[in-house]
Amino acid sequence: MNLDRYPLSRRRVVRGLLGTALSGLAPTLIFPEKAWADSIPPTVAIIIDDMGNSEALGNQLLGIDYPMTFSFLPFRPFARQLAARAHALGHEVTLHMPMASVHDLKLGAAGLEPGMDQLTVTTLVRRSLQDIPHVQGVNNHMGSLLTQERQPMEWVMREVSRYPLYFVDSLTIASSVAADVASEHRIPNMTRDVFLDDIKTPAGVDAQFKRLIRLAKEKGSAVAIGHPHPVTVEYLTRHMRDLDREGIAVATASSLWQMRNNTGSMFAGEQKETVIQSQASWRDVSHELRSMRRSVG
Repeated sequence: MNLDRYPLSRRRVVRGLLGTALSGLAPTLIFPEKAWADSIPPTVAIIIDDMGNSEALGNQLLGIDYPMTFSFLPFRPFARQLAARAHALGHEVTLHMPMASVHDLKLGAAGLEPGMDQLTVTTLVRRSLQDIPHVQGVNNHMGSLLTQERQPMEWVMREVSRYPLYFVDSLTIASSVAADVASEHRIPNMTRDVFLDDIKTPAGVDAQFKRLIRLAKEKGSAVAIGHPHPVTVEYLTRHMRDLDREGIAVATASSLWQMRNNTGSMFAGEQKETVIQSQASWRDVSHELRSMRRSVG
């Protein structure tokens, strides 16, 4: 992580926290300038979903001078290069796994649909993880339909649990079982508290950002999800410093989980496989899936 990009008053805190990094996870947290060194202020993690489609908006977000978590859709045109740059800048990288919604919206490459068998689900999750360099976690893209279904969530979490990865339930529907199934598979997990940009206007984003601050003060921490919409990029670029004035710390998702669970490691003593990055295209993966179906049929 490039610590020099953070102001000196914050770098001292970041360096202290890096001593807790294990299992390949380097937690990042920036304290507000007025926070006491021996206490943890209210803390937020901000996850930006849907990364990988827009190079320009993606690079604008990566330039925000706070530790953030960027979740990349698999097999998107700019996902690999932006994920590599995010990692180099000290941000956290996760997979934004497409899952079916109740509105039957198009999922794009690697989408998980109802009726898929275990081999197909497992293959899509595995190949999607291999597509994103430096991946440290997973959250669901859409998924209001699939995250309610225990069987496909079992298959997803069984594959995710093989690796040193955490899971964040985007909670696109209140009846999601995704976080419960992740817990059953001993996957470190959290659930989204706030969507920053459901209403894509400056006033809408501002209202949700202020709600995030209130929740963090009330609960001690909160998780927000935003997207690379121009209004969100503009708002965060201008208003992240508001968190300093409100006494709110900013953490990556893994750091926030570690804080909540009072631990320096997500996977102490556990043997996990490494996600090996692949250069396979979506066309290659589609061919693999067709070959699998022919062999099974």
